[in-house]
Amino acid sequence: MKELVLGIAHNGYHTAQMEKMLDFYCNKLGFKHAFSLKNDNGEPWIEYIKLADNSFVEFFYSDAERVKNGDSRYHHICIRVSDVYAAAEFLKSKDIKITSGPSVGKDKNSQCWCNDPDGNPIEFMCVSPDSPQAKA
Repeated sequence: MKELVLGIAHNGYHTAQMEKMLDFYCNKLGFKHAFSLKNDNGEPWIEYIKLADNSFVEFFYSDAERVKNGDSRYHHICIRVSDVYAAAEFLKSKDIKITSGPSVGKDKNSQCWCNDPDGNPIEFMCVSPDSPQAKA
């Protein structure tokens, strides 16, 4: 697997305070708002903040009640890979259950998912040249 890994692409978090988060990361810390994604209903879903080349933090819109009642602010870690299909085959070869994918996401990147032993989601993603991440 390690020959496929290019680094951590992003960490994802839930927030009930999106405007404050964007202000903090962009205006106070000086990072750039890279792009937004909408859900299938056309509603705001995720905001991406660019930390450095190929390195992002993504914030999912959540309501305060959801965050308060055990839907932790942590959402997932994303590991950038050179080939998501090879990564999926590697996971399968180690008897690691793939929970989703490989598939292409709304951002045009290919991805697959599994969980660590504590149930924390891990996304493996191959960045498409046509994706907003590549263009940011």
